[in-house]
Amino acid sequence: MTTMDIRASETGVTRLFHLDLPAEAVERFTTQAGTGEYPLSYALGATTLRPAFVEVVAIRDLGGMTLSQYMAKAHDVTGRDFDAMRGRIDGLKGHVVILPSQAFGQTAQTLTISSPLRWIGTFEEEAPKTRSTPIRTESAKGSTARPEPDDDPLAKGGSPLLRAIVIAATALTVGILLYAFTG
Repeated sequence: MTTMDIRASETGVTRLFHLDLPAEAVERFTTQAGTGEYPLSYALGATTLRPAFVEVVAIRDLGGMTLSQYMAKAHDVTGRDFDAMRGRIDGLKGHVVILPSQAFGQTAQTLTISSPLRWIGTFEEEAPKTRSTPIRTESAKGSTARPEPDDDPLAKGGSPLLRAIVIAATALTVGILLYAFTG
């Protein structure tokens, strides 16, 4: 049995498994039943497996595209390990299960792979190339200093609207108190 640890913070990793089952048994094995039974999850030994991110590929359905080409295009898989494994990946027959990091729902867990699954490889997805030029506008510079007291209405005792609201509230309170006590 093969074991592997999944970190809760894992991103950008794709795992490939060969599925050694006859074609007619694949759907039942890889689909979570209404009763909660999930044979694929059991064979992985996974505590959390999100079906929406599980991809089952019938290799014959790829037509003229090889499995390694599909993984490179669909999952952005790259790297020396992947390039070294292309021959083995392209030699697979039948069905494979492709599990990106999202399939494990950011849950730390240890997988214990059992039959009918056979682990083929774990590959890194291509990291996005983020190069941007800094924004050089006045509004992007920001400001942490307060305005000069001459320009700052709060330094002069507040804004005229705030002053009017406070005066009106005070007058209303005094009026209510006078009415209540003289009543």
